[in-house]
Amino acid sequence: VDGLEIYSMKIDSKVTSRFAHNVITSRAVNRGNVSKEVFFDVELPKTAFITNFSMTIDGVTYPGTIKEKETAKKQYEKAVSKGQTAGLVKASGRKTEKFTVSVNIKAASKVTFELTYEELLKRQFGKYEMFIKVKPKQLVKDFEIEVNIFEPQGITELEAEGTFITNELQNTIKKTFSGKKGHISFKPTLDQQRTCANCSQSVLDGDFTVRYDVMRTTPDNLQIVNGYFVHFFAPTNLLKLSKNIIFVLDTSGSMSGREMEQTIEALLKILDDIKEDDFFNFILFDSEISTWKETLIKATPENLDEARKFVQHISAQGLTNLHGGLMRGIDILNAAHEENLVPKRSASIIIMLTDGQPNVGVSNTEEIEKAVRKAIDGRYTLYNLGFGSGVDYGFLERMALENKGLARRIYPDSDAALQLQGFYDEVSNPMLMDVELNYPENEISDLTTNSFKHFYDGSEIVVAGRFVDSKQNHLSVDVRGEGANEALSYTTQQGAEQTAQAFQEQQYIFGEYIERLWAYLTIEQLLEKRLTATGEEKENLTAQALALSLMYKFVTPLTSMVVTKPEENDNEEGIADKPTEVLNIYLKNLLSKPGTCVVYAKLLLIVKLISIKPSFITKSYGQTSPVYHTYASQPTWYTSVDGDPHFIISVPQKKDAICFNINENPGMILNLINDPVTGITVNGELIGDKRTDSAAKIQNSYFGKLGIANKQLDVKLTVTPETITIQNGDEKTGFTWLDSVTLQQAGLTLIINRKKNLMLSMGSGVSFVVVLHQVWKKHPLHQDFLGLYTLKSDKLSEQTHGLLGQFFRPIDFTILEIHPGSDPKKPDATMIVKNNELTVTRGWQKDYRRDPKHGVDIPCWFVHDNGAGLIDGVHTDYIVSSLF
Repeated sequence: VDGLEIYSMKIDSKVTSRFAHNVITSRAVNRGNVSKEVFFDVELPKTAFITNFSMTIDGVTYPGTIKEKETAKKQYEKAVSKGQTAGLVKASGRKTEKFTVSVNIKAASKVTFELTYEELLKRQFGKYEMFIKVKPKQLVKDFEIEVNIFEPQGITELEAEGTFITNELQNTIKKTFSGKKGHISFKPTLDQQRTCANCSQSVLDGDFTVRYDVMRTTPDNLQIVNGYFVHFFAPTNLLKLSKNIIFVLDTSGSMSGREMEQTIEALLKILDDIKEDDFFNFILFDSEISTWKETLIKATPENLDEARKFVQHISAQGLTNLHGGLMRGIDILNAAHEENLVPKRSASIIIMLTDGQPNVGVSNTEEIEKAVRKAIDGRYTLYNLGFGSGVDYGFLERMALENKGLARRIYPDSDAALQLQGFYDEVSNPMLMDVELNYPENEISDLTTNSFKHFYDGSEIVVAGRFVDSKQNHLSVDVRGEGANEALSYTTQQGAEQTAQAFQEQQYIFGEYIERLWAYLTIEQLLEKRLTATGEEKENLTAQALALSLMYKFVTPLTSMVVTKPEENDNEEGIADKPTEVLNIYLKNLLSKPGTCVVYAKLLLIVKLISIKPSFITKSYGQTSPVYHTYASQPTWYTSVDGDPHFIISVPQKKDAICFNINENPGMILNLINDPVTGITVNGELIGDKRTDSAAKIQNSYFGKLGIANKQLDVKLTVTPETITIQNGDEKTGFTWLDSVTLQQAGLTLIINRKKNLMLSMGSGVSFVVVLHQVWKKHPLHQDFLGLYTLKSDKLSEQTHGLLGQFFRPIDFTILEIHPGSDPKKPDATMIVKNNELTVTRGWQKDYRRDPKHGVDIPCWFVHDNGAGLIDGVHTDYIVSSLF
């Protein structure tokens, strides 16, 4: 591509006892006659830790070094201040993170990139799965995936498949396994990689997945190597425990439409899978709490039929009383156990699904966590499913971990129902309860988690530890658990002879694999415990996890890898961090947290005023990916416009919102932001529907054109749903939404993400994101429109004004005298705001952030008459004559 050729790419995986050590090596040459920038980008599983990276250019190696995050940050801060570095790792997709690094290489020069990462493969549905993302982006002369598996227990099945594998490519996957060893290779020729006979595009684009399982003659497998041990526990042929399952479901207004349809679809399939010995119930929460039945009900065919009818009629409206819903579910489980309505030997599980944040009843998340932990008291497992990106995922995860469960994100895509059902399948077959694996305390110094609430069919429990005496070569374990009919209790051991025999097979094994497996598992669990810890305990957990991350060279959320580049590269250093869910949420949804504001489809303007203390996450766009800086400073407010002039102003200190409409005619231009100090202005031109709706008093209007100008840089950006034009002085450059572009010039960066959004960063550091909303081309009424988000608005001056700009500063209000309004579902009240006394109505406005088609309902106090009394002056003051 452009004189740059990737002539070799090899993915080499060695798996020993479920622990995978993967090395990706990519070699490129610059066949041009000028220096070129070459990119190395790969996608890795989120569960993996990067352990090494290096670049070799013309025989000189530039290694990556893993350091504590703070140290790494200081090392590259100088380059950041020049705008010269980029984050190397960022979240991409459901299961992956993208690692990207680029380097300039001279004409005729060669570069070799080598990246190493490790992970412990988890067993699900009876198989271990290893996932490799394949996306070379060009034809590669020498492309190969090679996987070598060594399992001391012996391999019983091995399969490999790729989402991109055509019939012709099927034969290029070579697979063999015998005894303890398995081997897979995939080495397509250049012609086999082509999308068609003479095409230069590569068919290699997708997921390559390896699955296997091991032989189990006993429930346990113990392995001892060099002072460390690992214990794999996966008993077979057990009777299934009956289960008591409570579904706690969010039915607030924001779940309406597609989300509720998909939830109902998943629940109907789940009802088909519930066994007759199981007990179940549904709790629904919105502003109120409702239950299907007052107690847990046995899953008889008649009761399941009744449940199906109930589920089909679930609808969504109101606010989110999450605390009330969960507490009712726990109360019903408690009562069922106290009154012996359910079998003594049965597993009790709570599955909660929500798409938002608590905003009625008890809405303080710390109080909810405390109440739920006290009520469950270690007796039941809580699984929290967060639908979409409007949830406080950190809260859901902490609460689940504190109650022996886990949190899972459900992505709002066409397969959301399958994701929900897939999660249920994972936890639908408990085989044992209260499993404990006990080791001689005087022999073991560092042990990973060894007690588990449930063991599920097709899964595996893994415990690893370090011996006090590094020469110890034997171990006995007491195993305890509660089965369907009786208690499980036995002792298993590994003798010195078995250890010696395993040791002789070490020629197949990479390095100190059990030691690294122990370190990986320990770090993973320390980071998990750290999520729910506070004060000194959190500091201790952080210190332990950091020490191990540095010792074993893992890139974890506490460490970073600094990549040093040759001196002639402007971008001297890059930094690789492990993305966390907090940042993922932040990326996907600038508005789901305090610290963001936005306008939507009716000029749906959300102004979220920040309340993150003591430090604020801000975001700036570099050439390859976002760089995150966290620092304490004056709050930053984010704003946006996205829809059909409705404005929503979120006021976090009140855990509430204010909204208002601007009703104006198509063709009118509104001033959104005007900063006389920095010379930055943003105006938006309204468009209407394709034809007027004779029945409607007020016609819909949207933003069909945005003008962003910076007087100091002499730059004007015009954006429509079709084109993007940037004017620099007299020079004009045009793009369409079908382009993927990164443009950098003095004081300005423009990134266009094809058919999705564009990002503009300029001058003082203020950034804008414009989102494209596309509707069905043949829609009789609606047309495509735009949304605008403002980032880092603190870079604008105190004198900033405009329909959006005035809300960059904090706002407060008081609600008095709530009383019935003309609509029984929407009470009226008196609001005191900006020294004005206004009559307001409780209602919902559509938020089109997460679902541009249907939108979701946001509860707010509605200010009538075009925001009169809330906005400065009257709305017609903001009408301007031209876009610039």
